[in-house]
Amino acid sequence: MPELKTLGLFLVTALAEIVGCYLPYLWLREGKSVWLLVPGALSLALFAWLLSLHPTAAGRVYAAYGGVYVFMAILWLWAVDGIRPTAWDILGSAVALLGMAIIMFAPRSS
Repeated sequence: MPELKTLGLFLVTALAEIVGCYLPYLWLREGKSVWLLVPGALSLALFAWLLSLHPTAAGRVYAAYGGVYVFMAILWLWAVDGIRPTAWDILGSAVALLGMAIIMFAPRSS
């Protein structure tokens, strides 16, 4: 069960980072309201706080988080950008998630 909690925390963390980066993108590239920077900044602050909740060494968390971020970015591509992932996108995401699982859940001596 701790593995599901860790994965869930990573997924929420990735969503906070993607939203925090996407909102300024909308302002800069799509000409949307500058007010999008406020929730964008709040989302990035949430992202940083969520990363601090992981119960292992920061370097390990950052390395493993990258795999979940790749997966979430591909989901974002599909859900928000409306672009269906290719088989290569899915394979790459699976490899990234496997890397995350190896880093986070490998047996360690105390």
